[in-house]
Amino acid sequence: MQRLAVYCGSRSGHDSAFASAAEVLGETLVRHGVGLVYGAAQIGLMGVVADTVLKLGGEVIGVMPRALLEKEIVHPQLSQLELVDSMHQRKARMSELADGMVALPGGFGTLEELFEALTWLQLGLHEKPIGLMNVAGFFDPLLQFLDASVDKGFLSPQHRQLLRHHSDAELLLQDLLKQNRCDAPS
Repeated sequence: MQRLAVYCGSRSGHDSAFASAAEVLGETLVRHGVGLVYGAAQIGLMGVVADTVLKLGGEVIGVMPRALLEKEIVHPQLSQLELVDSMHQRKARMSELADGMVALPGGFGTLEELFEALTWLQLGLHEKPIGLMNVAGFFDPLLQFLDASVDKGFLSPQHRQLLRHHSDAELLLQDLLKQNRCDAPS
C-alpha cells in the first residue's frame, strides 16, 4: 500500500481524543511508509492528520474542488495539490490516488465519502480495503446501524464485512494492509 485516502472532519470536534487519533493515524502512516491522500484543508482533523504526516516527512496529496478553495482553507505545505471541478471528481480522484480508505470522525461529508467508497467496493468498481477508526466510540451507533441492516435483510453479512473497524490506528492499518495483500493480483 503506497497511499491511503483519509476522510475526516474539517472540524476537530469537542473531544481531544479525535485530534489525538488523527495525529496517531498520521504517525502510523509515516512509520509504514504510506502516503496520505485527503481533502487538502488545513483545518479540523483534516489539518491535524496532514500536519502530522508533513512534520514527519511523509507524502501528503490534497484534492480540492476549485469552488472550495476559500471555504476549506487549503493547506499551504502539501506535497501536491490537485484542483478538480466538483465534489464527485474530488472523490473519484482521491480513490484513484489511494490504495485504501479510512474514515476518522466527521460529519456529512465524511460519511458521504465513506459510503460512496463502500458502495463502489460492494459493486466491484474497486477492490481497495476500507476502514473506520472508531475513536472514543464515535462510530458505535453507525456500526450498530450496519448490524441492524444485516439483521433486517438490507445488507448481506459479506458486504457488512467490507468495512473494517478498530479504535487503534496500528491495528486498523495492519488489517487494511492484510486486506490489500489478499486482494492483490498474483
